Amino acid sequence: MNLTAKIRAKEAHVVVMGVGWAGLPLAVSLAEAGHRVTGLDPDVRKVALLGAGESYLSDVSPLRLGPLVDRGTLRATQDPKVLETADAVLVCVPTPLNKTRDPDLSYIVEALEQIAAHQHAPMLVVLESTTYPGTTRDVVVPRLTKNYELGKEIFVAFSPERVDPGNREYSVRNTPKVIAGASSACLQMAMDLYSGAIDSLVPVSSTDAAELTKLLENTFRAVNIGLVNEIALMSRHLGVDVREVIAAAASKPFGFMPFQPGPGLGGQCVPVGPLYLSWKARSLKCDARFIELADTVNRAMPAHVVSRASDILGAHGKALSDARVLIYGVAYKRDVADVRESPGIDVLLGLEARAKEVAFLDPHVPVVELEGRALSSLPPRSSFAPWDLVIVTTDHSALDRERLLREASRVLDTRGALRGLAQGSAEVYDL
Repeated sequence: MNLTAKIRAKEAHVVVMGVGWAGLPLAVSLAEAGHRVTGLDPDVRKVALLGAGESYLSDVSPLRLGPLVDRGTLRATQDPKVLETADAVLVCVPTPLNKTRDPDLSYIVEALEQIAAHQHAPMLVVLESTTYPGTTRDVVVPRLTKNYELGKEIFVAFSPERVDPGNREYSVRNTPKVIAGASSACLQMAMDLYSGAIDSLVPVSSTDAAELTKLLENTFRAVNIGLVNEIALMSRHLGVDVREVIAAAASKPFGFMPFQPGPGLGGQCVPVGPLYLSWKARSLKCDARFIELADTVNRAMPAHVVSRASDILGAHGKALSDARVLIYGVAYKRDVADVRESPGIDVLLGLEARAKEVAFLDPHVPVVELEGRALSSLPPRSSFAPWDLVIVTTDHSALDRERLLREASRVLDTRGALRGLAQGSAEVYDL
């Protein structure tokens, strides 16, 4: 049976490299569609939990995961030798920035080396990691076609992950999936694999176009958040409520899309992806002024929150160096446990350098690693009363807003989480 027939008959073995926020939901969706799926990950904890049918992500219910593991449809391993029996390999590894804030493709390169070491014909390899235009063409294809013919023995495609952690409306299954192949045969092979697991597929003409599509999505969000953050800073000097302005502007039925200001950008994609694009633009001697300006504004927001905290306390005769400050929420977004690039972490570090005492409370994040040391969250029902200032950096649904307003003396609400509520005894401040 050829590879196309195996995929269409759901008899292919699919290996998902990296079973984190993007890889695990994809692996589950493919397994639910009938494919035999193995998650390959170096993290011994993830492999052990998956082997027991236990989920480590809030987006994947154990009620979905357990039956797949029990049936043998989904399993996990740390051993790259599993690639020897893989018919399709989906690469969902991290693509962070390095110390100079340039693209770090080391995880992709390592994954390719593992695939190449166990490569056989025929095989489909799809890169899902966010990256700059040209990565699939210039990095993936050359490495995998040294001894195998493209489109006949090795099939290569790019299909960017579009996972939105915590989103209860859109999942892997019902989020349209952009796909491009390194050749027409490669595209068809990838379409065959994803078609049973995802409702809508969006083929594009080249892997470069698919890579740029993902970066455009990220950049659109980053630039608009940078814009509204800048408007928020202006509004405070003007004495205007920026959230009222945004709500009023959103009443226009065309030509406006509301974004909300906050303490900065977090997550793997939105803060990082645009910088992959600006790096690529610089290599082509193009300017990426919007991207770089938005990055400058957004990266400055955690420091602005610390400065705002100092101003609020100073207006009440309290120096930040003598103050006790509590941060509510260090996850990068509501109702998830993900702290990647979280502005709440940057606010926490900034306050530690200046305040007398700093602690955090996050019902989804029990412990964070800060510069080589572990810091634990306060218990969820801890009182807000002992703190000179409470800063809401993540508006988790679990936040008892009424109790916060009763117990706290001052609250810096960077997310607009307390708008429309009776004030209680707390003085509430915005960005």
